[in-house]
Amino acid sequence: MKFALAGLLMLACAPAVAQTAIPEIPFESAPDFFKLPENMYLGEASGVAVNSQGHIFILHRGNVTGAAYKAQATQLLEFDADGNYVREIGKNLYAWAFAHTVKIDKDDNIWAVDKGSDMFVKFNPKGRVVMVFGRKAEAADEESEPYKRAGQPKPTNFENGRFRQPTDVTWDPQGNAYFSDGYWNSRVGKVDKNGDWVKSWGSPGKEPGQFDTPHAIAADAQGNIYVADRGNRRIQVFDGEGKFLRAISIDLPLPPDAHPAIGNQPPTLQGYQGNMTQMPGAPWTVCITPGPTQYLYTSDSFPGRVYKFTLDGKLLGVFGKSGKQLKQFGWIHEIACPSENEIYVAEILNWRVQKLILHPEKM
Repeated sequence: MKFALAGLLMLACAPAVAQTAIPEIPFESAPDFFKLPENMYLGEASGVAVNSQGHIFILHRGNVTGAAYKAQATQLLEFDADGNYVREIGKNLYAWAFAHTVKIDKDDNIWAVDKGSDMFVKFNPKGRVVMVFGRKAEAADEESEPYKRAGQPKPTNFENGRFRQPTDVTWDPQGNAYFSDGYWNSRVGKVDKNGDWVKSWGSPGKEPGQFDTPHAIAADAQGNIYVADRGNRRIQVFDGEGKFLRAISIDLPLPPDAHPAIGNQPPTLQGYQGNMTQMPGAPWTVCITPGPTQYLYTSDSFPGRVYKFTLDGKLLGVFGKSGKQLKQFGWIHEIACPSENEIYVAEILNWRVQKLILHPEKM
């Protein structure tokens, strides 16, 4: 009941989308766009980003070494604007453990987020490590192992500059970086352009300003911070100091052919009190386009749709569904949106990245 009341409070201050006539955005998927070298394969594609030259960076759980469980599963690859393979970045890097996301800042630096090592790594455009955040558990420690996700409440560690299963990174116009710290600490950390710790905000919970798996993060041109609060089925918006501004949630009817990409049908929302990661409208991703008019894209795992919003929370259109074919999705884990009508989606279950071209003019 406490959860239900919290949800009602959130909906009262959020532009919850309850529209039933949201248009479908026509789109296409470029077939066979990425050309991998012989004997190189993608594993679970957890991250995708695009730089100012149109080069695409894919972070994936491939090139696996070690035992079947607790193996190292991170590789960072670069492709040119036509999908041709360019290089691998950070081969055998100490931080590689379990890939999560990759982002490109305004200076074309490449930032990789590794959930398994609790680290953020900044590469310059040449692919050299120039800054690291967090610290990997010491291999010499007898008890060293990834943090287990079971058990509630999760023990948090709000030590400045350290993370527990972090998820994503973004920047404001002043060059401050914001980290979503992620599966355990359920907070946002902020560092300045020199890498010095500034502050953090948030804690595990359901109230405004609290999080249940802040899974992705993005910033708009004004420096507002958008956090995909996946387990709470909402996107929370803050200013750069952590002041809560609003929340965006999605409440659309399921299409008649809706089915999970994997697993059983999720329970209905009514009365559900647990983590909402697999629920319709639970945001796994958040991406904000450049340009004078910015748009927000997000996606869910079930029914596997992508949603286009204005920054104030108006839903403009929707497309896609779960599946294994082109134009279908298997757990989109990160979206790159270099322009309003060209986006890239990295999929966990289908081991691929799709380049999507949207055609809103045909709506």
